[in-house]
Amino acid sequence: MVSHRQKRLWRYVEEGSLLKLKSYLRKHRDLEVNFSQGRRQRSPLHLACSRGDDAVLRLLLRHGADVLQKDRKGDTALHVAANRALKHGKTAYDDLVVPLKNCCPEALIAPNSCGVTPQDLLHWMRHTEGAENMSQPSETNPEKEWLEKLFDESMDEFSETFGVYDADDFLPVDEDEEDFGDWADRIRKEYFDKKHAEAQRLAASTSGWKRSKSKEEREQEERSRKELHERLQREHEEYLARAARKEEETRQGKKRRYDEKCAATFQGGSSASSTKLSYSDIPWPAPQGTVQEMLDVMLHGVDRKDVPLFRKMLRKQQALWHPDKFAQRCEARLEEKDKRRILDTVTALSQELNRLAQSLRT
Repeated sequence: MVSHRQKRLWRYVEEGSLLKLKSYLRKHRDLEVNFSQGRRQRSPLHLACSRGDDAVLRLLLRHGADVLQKDRKGDTALHVAANRALKHGKTAYDDLVVPLKNCCPEALIAPNSCGVTPQDLLHWMRHTEGAENMSQPSETNPEKEWLEKLFDESMDEFSETFGVYDADDFLPVDEDEEDFGDWADRIRKEYFDKKHAEAQRLAASTSGWKRSKSKEEREQEERSRKELHERLQREHEEYLARAARKEEETRQGKKRRYDEKCAATFQGGSSASSTKLSYSDIPWPAPQGTVQEMLDVMLHGVDRKDVPLFRKMLRKQQALWHPDKFAQRCEARLEEKDKRRILDTVTALSQELNRLAQSLRT
């Protein structure tokens, strides 16, 4: 069971609040940093790696973070760091992989549930190119190029779709449904297994007299390659369709919760209520998001091409978040310590709504 203090530590890592985290760990020196959170069962060290936050990562390592701790898929923090290095290059490698590797060298050979180690990931290009150069020394391999392109596009699509909704509470839980991580791990394992088998066949063939492949063997290989490509393409399209559905479900859920909280907080006569409101009690559309993200939530589901309907919805939100009207409804109820922050956020939100309304008139 994750304690209240551990939840607070997790929030500081998630926000990238290095100074707050440093102060909190100094104050609670006995706090256990090796715990798991969410359905992915990630540790704070996993989270720091996925965010690319090397300063938080080094701080957690100094306070005893376990590099070998695994998440639900068997990945260590070094797996996460290696994946990020594959996508972002040398900077991510120096910032994330090097300190983890120096702290715990044995993590390099720790396999995940698919049998893939961080060392496998870091040597992905070298291993695949080595195997292909042995089997096809004078021509490029279109299969490798296609797989790499597919994997990169999937990573980009995943980041764009779920990057701002990384909290586990926003994602529908379906343990039987294959998510992106499962899909990527499975494809990667199949690819490694295939290349390993090819390397073994090549080694066996070079031990005796080398013979040319028959026409039937070449046709069989071509059919197998084509079937693999078609299956991967089909699964890729199914994943994108499922990701789009999940994104829409997430957005609809956030909009529904926002409307319900507004009704509960602003319903008539609320200014006479004795209930005090802190910053977290205000029904912000996106509590930890930017002003633009808040607008996206509150206006979700309205067709912006239908200008009269969109303008009507916009006016409703302008009235709800107008600083003077908000103050009339709620100022007497605001916690004194949060009052300034609340009113500043309301003002920023109102100004953005006004700018959007002004753009409709031009």
